[in-house]
Amino acid sequence: MGHHANNPYSADDRASKAIDRKREQERHSMIHSAFKNADELATRLVQRLLDNHIIETTSESAIRELFVDRLKGLGDIEDFDLQFKIAPLRSLAPDANFISLYFTQFIIEDLVDNKNIQDVFGDDLEIYKTVNSVLGALRKPS
Repeated sequence: MGHHANNPYSADDRASKAIDRKREQERHSMIHSAFKNADELATRLVQRLLDNHIIETTSESAIRELFVDRLKGLGDIEDFDLQFKIAPLRSLAPDANFISLYFTQFIIEDLVDNKNIQDVFGDDLEIYKTVNSVLGALRKPS
C-alpha cells in the first residue's frame, strides 16, 4: 500500500522553481545576446556615456574594446562573482537589469582607474540609467 504525502507547500515549491527557471532562462538569453551583439552594444554604450558626460576619455576605441571584452566575457563569470560585484548596487533600481548593474559597478570601481579614462562623473543612479538606456535592450519585454 502506497503512502500519499499531502504537502501543502508543493504548489508554492513548483511556482518558486518555475520562477527560478524563468529567471535563469532570461539570464542566459541576455548573456547570449550580449555576446552576440557585443561590438554594437559597446559602441553605443561608449557613445551614450560620452554624450551624457559620464566619462571623459583619451581613447574611445580603447574603452570600446574593453566593453566588448566585458560583454563577451559575461558568460565566463561565476554567478557568485557576478552577484558579489553587483551587491552594492542591488537596491539602486526596482527589478534592475543585472548586466546594467554589473557595468555600472565596473565603471564606478574599475574603469575609473583605467589609463584611458580622465574622469567619471555622476552618481550611481545616473550612471546606471545611462548604462541601462543601452544595455536594457538585452532584456526581452515581459
